Amino acid sequence: MKFFKRRQQHRSFALPVLQTERLVLRCFDVSDAVDVYTYAKNPAVGLMAGWQPHESIAESREWIEDILEDGHTWAIVEKKSGRVIGALSLRPDHCRRLETAMEIGFALGETHWGQGYATEACLEGMRYAFNDMGCMILAVRHIPSNVNCRRTVKKLGYTCEGTMRKALAVPGGEPEDLVAYSMTQDEYRALCAR
Repeated sequence: MKFFKRRQQHRSFALPVLQTERLVLRCFDVSDAVDVYTYAKNPAVGLMAGWQPHESIAESREWIEDILEDGHTWAIVEKKSGRVIGALSLRPDHCRRLETAMEIGFALGETHWGQGYATEACLEGMRYAFNDMGCMILAVRHIPSNVNCRRTVKKLGYTCEGTMRKALAVPGGEPEDLVAYSMTQDEYRALCAR
């Protein structure tokens, strides 16, 4: 099943390569399909992020092609293994009418949960959004049952704004609520100063 609408022309936008102690954030490549399928076939990953588990390597390859056209998502690569273990997106926040409002999102393979990888990737994405892109406010949203995401978001210092009821259309299921959080540029600077 296809979840992203194909665009007519390929974007010529390239995300910069970012690095942390244990991770490289880089553009996806179609050769990443096997790694993506390895984590994206797991229902515990996809359903928590609002998408159906991938059913084949071909579906993962198609997802990557759509991501490349979209131009807003990094592959999260573990330096130690060289494998793609997840994805981090940084895109305009369509819930706000502010040009410098962005939304961050992430998915991580279950075998890498609880090891601080999501926090590490998000911190680098936040640094890039606030320092390099001049983002004024950064949002993050998750379905209420995604406790791992909630834990990560709270650890990062975001402020809960409330719950958007029936805000996410889930393929093959009932619409899901989304718990919304945000962080302003001033709040980010204050966190960095501590």
